[in-house]
Amino acid sequence: MSYTVNCSILLTDLPLLERPAAARAAGFDAVEFWWPFASPVPADRDVDAFVAAIRDAGVQLSGLNFDAGDMPGGDRGLVSWIGREAEFAENVAVVAAIGERTGCTAFNALYGNRQPEHSPAAQDALAVQNLVAAAQGVARIGGTVLLEPVSGTPAYPLKTAQDALDVITKVRQAGADNIRLLADFYHLAVNGDDVAAVIEQHAAEFGHIQIADAPGRHEPGTGELPLQQWIDRSRALGYSGRVGLEYKASQGDPFAWLSSRTASRTGA
Repeated sequence: MSYTVNCSILLTDLPLLERPAAARAAGFDAVEFWWPFASPVPADRDVDAFVAAIRDAGVQLSGLNFDAGDMPGGDRGLVSWIGREAEFAENVAVVAAIGERTGCTAFNALYGNRQPEHSPAAQDALAVQNLVAAAQGVARIGGTVLLEPVSGTPAYPLKTAQDALDVITKVRQAGADNIRLLADFYHLAVNGDDVAAVIEQHAAEFGHIQIADAPGRHEPGTGELPLQQWIDRSRALGYSGRVGLEYKASQGDPFAWLSSRTASRTGA
C-alpha cells in the first residue's frame, strides 16, 4: 500500500505551504488536503502559491476537499446547505482547475450539517443536485467525487457507510457515475458502523481509505482499531488506492509508528 499524508491535520506546527515539503522530507510521495483556503474562490495568487508548494516539494496531490465552510467553527460542508448553492458551484470550478494543474483526481465533498430551518428532504434534494454538478465539473479531468460519513458532529447526517452509499445511489441515478465512498475507518468505527462488514461488501468500490486510531484519533497503534487488518482485507478484496493518514499526532514525530515496520514510508 502507499500512504498519503493529510497535511491539514498533520504537520500543523508548520505553515500550510511548508507541509508538502515536510511530508516529502519524511519520506512520503503524496499529500492530501482539506480545502486550504479561507473562501470558496481564493485569489489567483493564493492558488498559484498552493500549486507551487505541491510542485516544488515533488509530491503528488492525491486528494483535495471541496470548500466545507468554516470547519473550525463547526461547518461540515456546503453540499446540502440551502442558500449557498452559488458558492458551491463556483468552488467546483476552482477545485477542477487545481486538479488539472496538479494531476489530482480525488475530491471529497463534505455533505453539510442539518439546517433546522429547512426540511431534511429539501436539503437532501439539493445535495444530490450539487453532487451531480460536482461530479460533472471534475469529470473533464478524470476526477471522482468522494462522499464521507463523519463522526463528532451530531448535525451531520451521514454517519454510516450505508448513509453515504444511499446518497451515492441517488447521484448515480441522476446521471453522474464518478462518485464513490470515502471509507474513513476512524469515523465509521466511532459511529458504531460494522467496519469489517463494510469492507467485505464494498472494499472494491472504495474511492479512498483514510485511517486514524480510536479512541483519540491518533496514529495507528495508539488505540484499539485493527487498522492494518482492515487495510489488508480491503486490498485483498480489490482496493488498490492510497491510504490517507488523517490523524492527530500524539508525539513529536507523527510518523514514528512506521519506523517499527519493515515497510518504507512510501509503501507497505
